[in-house]
Amino acid sequence: MSERKATINRETSETQITVSINLDGTGKFQADTGVPFLEHMMDQISRHGLIDIEIEANGDVYIDDHHTVEDIGITLGQAFKEAVGDKTGIVRYGHAYVPLDEALSRVVIDFSGRPGLFFECEFTRASIGRLDTQLFWEFFQGFSNHAGVTLHIDNIKGFNAHHQAETIFKAFGRALRMALSVDERAPNLMPSTKGSL
Repeated sequence: MSERKATINRETSETQITVSINLDGTGKFQADTGVPFLEHMMDQISRHGLIDIEIEANGDVYIDDHHTVEDIGITLGQAFKEAVGDKTGIVRYGHAYVPLDEALSRVVIDFSGRPGLFFECEFTRASIGRLDTQLFWEFFQGFSNHAGVTLHIDNIKGFNAHHQAETIFKAFGRALRMALSVDERAPNLMPSTKGSL
């Protein structure tokens, strides 16, 4: 299997973003985005997914964080789509339950080629620090649309909004790790009866 790496540059009138990933990394994370809590959450994806992630983002955070958070999700999704390639040999499906004290979340992902986000989380606070909790949906919507994945995210319980978010992002990293693993029993096979994804 060839190296599963990608670097994507995305520029709009609102943001300039560069994302580099290595799906077969060790969980190294580096970011400068202007959105500190999102960086903390992205570090969870990297560490628990064992994916090396580097992000440089300049956005109009003087207005608010919306464009930057959404566009990072979009660019990260584009990087994953490129790095995964034709999907030959991957497990394809991944899932994880992750607790953090009182909070518990479940994430299920399918590298199906069919974008879809199904997000069930009622955050107990409207913001964590300065970050609007509604922007987590925007991040995952951008990712799922551009990575071409079906993504189910459910916060099952929790009353601390920080814990709710952290369990979601840790579970997302773990689900990615499972789905992107090379299937030792079928390393050269497409994980679909259709013959392509």
